[in-house]
Amino acid sequence: MKCAIVVACLLLSAHAFPQNKDTTVIIDEHRFTLSEVIVRNNFNYKTLLTQIKEDTTFYKAFRNLRILGFTSFNDIQMKDKKGAVKASLFSKTRQNHVDGCRTMDVLEEKVFGDFYDKKKDFNYITPELYAGLFFTKGKICGENNIVKGRTMTLSDKSGMEKHKEQLKMLFFNPGKKIPGIPLIGNKLDLYDESAHKLYDYKLDVVEFHGTPTYLFSITPKEENTKSDRIVVDQMVTWFDMKTLEVLARNYSLSYKAGVYDFDVSMEVEMTKFQGLTVPKILRYRGDWDVIFKKRERGVFTATLFDFKR
Repeated sequence: MKCAIVVACLLLSAHAFPQNKDTTVIIDEHRFTLSEVIVRNNFNYKTLLTQIKEDTTFYKAFRNLRILGFTSFNDIQMKDKKGAVKASLFSKTRQNHVDGCRTMDVLEEKVFGDFYDKKKDFNYITPELYAGLFFTKGKICGENNIVKGRTMTLSDKSGMEKHKEQLKMLFFNPGKKIPGIPLIGNKLDLYDESAHKLYDYKLDVVEFHGTPTYLFSITPKEENTKSDRIVVDQMVTWFDMKTLEVLARNYSLSYKAGVYDFDVSMEVEMTKFQGLTVPKILRYRGDWDVIFKKRERGVFTATLFDFKR
């Protein structure tokens, strides 16, 4: 009861104080903006910001899918330059997890255009990435949801498999440096010295679907929005105040270079199942072009439900 009263007071104070009373603090020679409610309630914001920077709960939520059964509505659309759908997949799938192994049943499927080739392999990279997140091919055993000590690496990969791993790094660790991407690898690191000259960092307390959360946002400084050093156009994350787990994250990235360009946005919302945080809905929009590959314009939505252990 006491905890509920404290949280209610925090949220009321967040609405009560004018937004122009934000405070800038220096932590490890980097500037962060704290809302009035953060400052007035004496949060240990130094520890909090360090934990946010080192967060693994976002990745953990997707690893949890490897040890659960769930049903998914899958809506993937590939578009032409005018925005018309040229290939698509809508399906309902069921992942089964039995005796440490997972398999998948396709319950419904509607396909349009050249989504698949004659061997029923994907004709596009975007659905390949989607499949890596939410589809199971054959029978896979012996997986776990441990993230501690687990690192994504490019050392044993080349060609398209290397590019896919880089995209996974971009997805699971937005704001962290990614090796091997020409021209922008270092520009993705939102926590180094040069990034703090380009971006604003703000911590606030807000309510998210009835849950008290910390809202941490990273946006380009107004004078830098058109700088060629900006890759992350926005990253906003809602953290559970009690557990500091990611409840939702929205981010958008864009860049143009001689050999490639991309404009990608993602929205992810989590839910809880038997103490585990898992993705509930994921929305993606992407337009990207890599040398020697055809430009892809894709939109997809994954809706996950009916989780089982």
